[in-house]
Amino acid sequence: MNDDNSRELYDRALSVMPGGVNSAVRAAIEPYPFFVQKGDGGHVIDADGNRLVDWVMGLGPLLLGHDLPDQVRAAIQQNASEGPMYGTPTEVEVDLAEFVVRHVPSVEKIRFVNSGTEATTSAVRLARGYTGRNKIVVMQGGYHGAQESTLVEGDAENPQPSSAGVPHSFAEHTLPVPFNDEDAMRAVFEEHGEDIAAVMTEPILGNYGIVSPEDGYLEFLRELTDEHGSLFILDEVITGFRVGGLGCAQSEFGVTPDITTFGKIIGGGFPVGAIGGKAHIIEQFAPSGPVFQAGTFSGHPVTMAAGLETLQFAAENGVYDHVNGLGERLRTDLSEIVADQAPEYTVVGTDSMFKVIFTRAGPGKNSLDEACTDGCRQNPTCPRYDHCPKNAADVKNAETERWRRVFWGQMKAQGIFLSQNQFECQFVSYAHTDEDVERTLEAYKEAL
Repeated sequence: MNDDNSRELYDRALSVMPGGVNSAVRAAIEPYPFFVQKGDGGHVIDADGNRLVDWVMGLGPLLLGHDLPDQVRAAIQQNASEGPMYGTPTEVEVDLAEFVVRHVPSVEKIRFVNSGTEATTSAVRLARGYTGRNKIVVMQGGYHGAQESTLVEGDAENPQPSSAGVPHSFAEHTLPVPFNDEDAMRAVFEEHGEDIAAVMTEPILGNYGIVSPEDGYLEFLRELTDEHGSLFILDEVITGFRVGGLGCAQSEFGVTPDITTFGKIIGGGFPVGAIGGKAHIIEQFAPSGPVFQAGTFSGHPVTMAAGLETLQFAAENGVYDHVNGLGERLRTDLSEIVADQAPEYTVVGTDSMFKVIFTRAGPGKNSLDEACTDGCRQNPTCPRYDHCPKNAADVKNAETERWRRVFWGQMKAQGIFLSQNQFECQFVSYAHTDEDVERTLEAYKEAL
């Protein structure tokens, strides 16, 4: 593939932007990222005219793909033409709030913001303000945006900032524990229970290779937080309106959080975040309560219209049947390819999310007859159970450099755009086709 224009654009970008990018993950592609000119259905066309099947979908927001249906496009254009924004409420933000409250069982009220990071930042502040406590429990390797309270690594005994610029005094109030480890979580509550404002987790680790919860783990967190008077925050920025359809992942797993954070799909491809939950908790936000939260662009009418029309289209046109069906086929066929060519690797994902984790060990090709066929489900009877990732550390210990430096480039050379590293999700959209899936599977066979 020719990439002269992308190389020239990156050279220019390096002169005016740190690392040549505006989000760090985009620079994971080496020696430089390709620049996209436009999207087309389930594909992107780069600055050099190369056409690639796009399984990144903007890192998740594009449930419908790059070509928006007429009703979605019309709503966006109408709101944009009537004025950029106003600094006052508009009807469309009420409409979107009513839609979310109607479909997500745990959400009684909602506050819209401008990004997933802003949503999780506000949720942490809300939990602290509501409980009068300081500490937040998070999962090691879980990602909740670029905010001080969660850019923390280490363990509960020795939390450390994971970024320069985060004071140790901030990190001291964040307690990281391994995902799926009930004993570690109990130990943290035994030590700090009276000062834990909330446990915050993704229902599925989505920024660390896709790691599913073991059976009963989310219910355990719900019970433990109730027992100690803490809040349970479910970060559905990635999974919201993708896993579990309109009810989100919490409906699929059967858990009811106190607070849910949203982003990505809820804005239909435009900048968005939201914090929803029980009315008496969400009402602690200003002006009805003492927890300050505000934003000039919050509830932006174009974003609200895009989100509302996207979700209404999904509800009325079989979108979830389509994307989940293609996702199941990808995972099922990838499981067969991996079993034959790289039996130590693990296929993960659910609904319209998928990934192959380059795990280093497995039960062997001849022991996979009873293995999960639709992505890892943490099934104790599966022969892969002792080898599949249970937490972020397991994914980090995979062959992440082989995935990024060798495999990713081989897939791109065949016209397949995968997420920029081993850790980010890959997503199916309504615009993807059976032909896209077939082409992608053939590329996996070649690259693996």
